[in-house]
Amino acid sequence: MAKVITMGEIMLRLSTPGQQRFVQSEAFDVVYGGGEANVAVSLSNFGHEAYFVTKLPKHEIGQSAVNALTRYQVKTDYIARGGERIGIYFLETGASMRPSKVIYDRSNSAIALADAKDFDFDVIFKDAKWFHWSGITPAISKKAAELTRLACIAAKKAGATISVDLNYRKKLWTPAEAQSVMKDLMQYVDVCIGNEEDAELVLGFKPKHTDISSGKLEIDSYKEIFKEMKEAFGFKMIATTLRESFSASKNGWSALLYDGTTFYQSKHYVIDPIIDRVGGGDSFSGGLIHGLLTRKPQEAIEFAVAASALKHTISGDFNQVSEAEVDILSGGDASGRVQR
Repeated sequence: MAKVITMGEIMLRLSTPGQQRFVQSEAFDVVYGGGEANVAVSLSNFGHEAYFVTKLPKHEIGQSAVNALTRYQVKTDYIARGGERIGIYFLETGASMRPSKVIYDRSNSAIALADAKDFDFDVIFKDAKWFHWSGITPAISKKAAELTRLACIAAKKAGATISVDLNYRKKLWTPAEAQSVMKDLMQYVDVCIGNEEDAELVLGFKPKHTDISSGKLEIDSYKEIFKEMKEAFGFKMIATTLRESFSASKNGWSALLYDGTTFYQSKHYVIDPIIDRVGGGDSFSGGLIHGLLTRKPQEAIEFAVAASALKHTISGDFNQVSEAEVDILSGGDASGRVQR
């Protein structure tokens, strides 16, 4: 399997038990998570040599975050230690027509204040086959945006394939700020992943006649925008998840992949009930990277969608499924029967 690098922020997640609201909860469940860390866990579970790059404080909470990654055999050799705090986010899980809510407490985290001297990117990317990052990382701070640029340059020099999940977060920056940074970084990207909102807010492309809240999708709109994105940025592949949001508890789920010549559309899943949708997009990215490294395009998109559908049934940020379990679902067995 391949050496894969992901880079970003891992945070302490404090979530209300069950579907309790913030104002009524008297305790929080504690796990760790964050876009690129979630992808690293998926890739490790699929058998790859997955490294996560970040900076964490030397204190016990920082070490607890490291331990959360090593539990799933994610390589932590390149994690810098220092700074004063780890980012935190609070999660209130929605149900039915009530949406989930996230509150961030991540300003001045260790990775937000990190700079180039904390990392030897030539060493990090030696023999790496793939580098994955998301739009969350450059949104954290100007220093993190510069680190992302330097990492992309080193990855490209090493011959690694570079993928990005556009992942727009309105609580971190505005569309204008996102486009001023992200459009320039697209010159390094081979595989672009993003939903309809990300494409519009991060890159300025908007599919026509598509409204996620209506539960309806217009696939031809995505095909048009994919062609425009490839022409503008030269991506080798573009992928998007296709979420039909019927409620916070029930979603339709499928995906589309474009290689510049052919569109590959996955089978469709109805996820009901959703246990935890946080990390669903990251599990898709992890599944797609694994699929593109090991399979043909149609098989890759099927694997990615099945992996991310399964993630919606698992609490926490990390997708704790194996390649064999994903293959069972993508092969057509969605019965949920007890495996004996």
